[in-house]
Amino acid sequence: MEVSMKLNELLGTEFPFIQGGMANIATGEFAAAVSNAGALGLIGSGGMNADSLRENIRRCKALTDKPFGVNLMLMNPSVDEMAKVVIEEGVKVVTTGAGNPGKYIPAWKEAGIIVIPVVAAAVLAKRLTRYGIDAVIAEGTESGGHVGEMTTMALVPQVADAVDVPVIAAGGIASGRQLAAAYALGACGVQIGTCLLVSEECPIHPNYKQALLKASDTDTIVTGRTTGAPVRVLKNKMAKEYIRMEKENIPLAEREKLTLGSLRRAVFEGDTEMGSLMAGQVAGQLHEIRPVRAILEELYADYQSCVKGLVNDL
Repeated sequence: MEVSMKLNELLGTEFPFIQGGMANIATGEFAAAVSNAGALGLIGSGGMNADSLRENIRRCKALTDKPFGVNLMLMNPSVDEMAKVVIEEGVKVVTTGAGNPGKYIPAWKEAGIIVIPVVAAAVLAKRLTRYGIDAVIAEGTESGGHVGEMTTMALVPQVADAVDVPVIAAGGIASGRQLAAAYALGACGVQIGTCLLVSEECPIHPNYKQALLKASDTDTIVTGRTTGAPVRVLKNKMAKEYIRMEKENIPLAEREKLTLGSLRRAVFEGDTEMGSLMAGQVAGQLHEIRPVRAILEELYADYQSCVKGLVNDL
């Protein structure tokens, strides 16, 4: 489809950016910080239950008067309750992952919520447009955390051709050049995650941030491909051990012992050896810890100068 509306117009934000709903990281406080900095902050409900989600929404509301949203993982055992909490608390935007949100959409739309599913394939994007979604996030395999197989470069234009709603690109975006590329592929804006992990406001352990700053372009790896639950993380002792266990067909129950609580170990304890340091392939582009606002401003300014340069080259 032709991009007619920029994401910031759809969401009422300054910048055409959504913050990824990262489990155990995207708290009410962090979402508020991102919203106050000009993007759409998201509360990541992964790792929460309905009560803790409600608390985080209320904390976010107390800290910002700007738009913010909630990311719901549809695999979460509490998702039915959470789907009601976002309505009760007057959340304006819901993004969804890991499943089909169809059964919740009528109630969300009735409550005036903007609904934006995350997809890793054009066929799913097309199927979801039947439910009256407002936009779709096409997330390439370059992203951190749970990933699909298609790259952003291949996925975004195919999703844009398949649907008649705005498409938001995600996965592999941490610079103005990548934002310009996302627009060229047919997106109306982008979702960013990894580049925000090294913000001053991000609540992850300092060890996690340092590991990201030290990472090079080839320092991420995908674990769990053999079980159909692939996750992109920084290479470390835990990731390498998991890959070895996969290759040797060690039973899943044994492998799960290794990964149980590993994200929390990384985020809260700063365990960079046995923690799950979720990060996208752009980790090699991260060089300093700065306020969220500085990251967003630079991303947008670099995009503008990149586009001017391209026009001058024509």
